[in-house]
Amino acid sequence: MDHQILLELYNRYHRELYLYLYSLCQSHPLAEDLLQETFLKAILSLGDHHPNMRAWLYLVARNLCLNSLKKAGRAVSMEQAEPPPDFSSQDDPLNRFIQDERKKALFEAMKHLEPRKREILIMQYWSQMTQKEIAAVLQITPENVRVLAFRAKKELKHSMEVNGYDLS
Repeated sequence: MDHQILLELYNRYHRELYLYLYSLCQSHPLAEDLLQETFLKAILSLGDHHPNMRAWLYLVARNLCLNSLKKAGRAVSMEQAEPPPDFSSQDDPLNRFIQDERKKALFEAMKHLEPRKREILIMQYWSQMTQKEIAAVLQITPENVRVLAFRAKKELKHSMEVNGYDLS
């Protein structure tokens, strides 16, 4: 793979891939290691003209994470997880507080989703992936992605409303 293409891929996707990996493994050091391993695999085996490099990176990252968790003999548990680091910068303390509270409530609600639904929403909203890209990563149909995303959003909305957040 061309060095310039790899550098461009890294600059474009490293943050979102890190957050995705962290959402799966709930460990900052492991997510960082897996991110580096994902890009190492890209150096070794990804061609310069792959039709969807982003989906390929997500697929590799996901497989590396699941294999690592399987080897370690531990299940992915959102119950003990801390929210991932926030890469945005908001200077106003009130806005930061409001945003942090909303993110915390959303993060808590997402803990209760089944893993596949949670993963789809993370890819769809945090990584801005299309249903087709998500389907390629999860190896399911785009229609299945659409249905699972709809159900997950419905469950999240219910959970947020139960906890006093007005979403109308």
